Amino acid sequence: MVLMMVAGLALADEYEAAIRMFKDADASARFFETSYGYAVFPTVGKGGIGVGGAYGKGRVYAQGRYVGDSSVTQVSLGFQLGGQAFSEIVFFEDERAFREFTSGNFEFGAGAGVVVITAAAQAQATTAGSSATVSGGPNNAETMGNRYNKGMATFIIPKGGLMYEATVSGQKFTYTPRN
Repeated sequence: MVLMMVAGLALADEYEAAIRMFKDADASARFFETSYGYAVFPTVGKGGIGVGGAYGKGRVYAQGRYVGDSSVTQVSLGFQLGGQAFSEIVFFEDERAFREFTSGNFEFGAGAGVVVITAAAQAQATTAGSSATVSGGPNNAETMGNRYNKGMATFIIPKGGLMYEATVSGQKFTYTPRN
């Protein structure tokens, strides 16, 4: 029983640490104040050689309360080689976006924008066009796409690894309400 409590505490700390990283990042911090809720994934592992995939487990929060669990899977096709890990958060602008996400299996298409919070150079293609940016540190991010898209805003913070890619991909999320 003590081991289960320690494991549960470590798991809770992992989520709290990921939430703290996003709260400390300039680009995503304001979304905590204005969003209806969010889904946070402390670690998403990604890898590929031609065909790639990613997977991570997360928690969903509504109005500050932990309300359920989620998982994210991604399949990608195109030029890619390597592996990486990152933390991801998806903010819900309002209750409608929250309900859409938690209605069962929710998918982001290839056109969904993601803001990368990192100290590394990056290039991003969005529905508005292409851009290349460099952000100065882990608390900075590029501002293009730093808004809701169809009621959701997504941010990632790379944790490590090396991956080259020019792919088309989509993410699929599942949701299970908390008992």
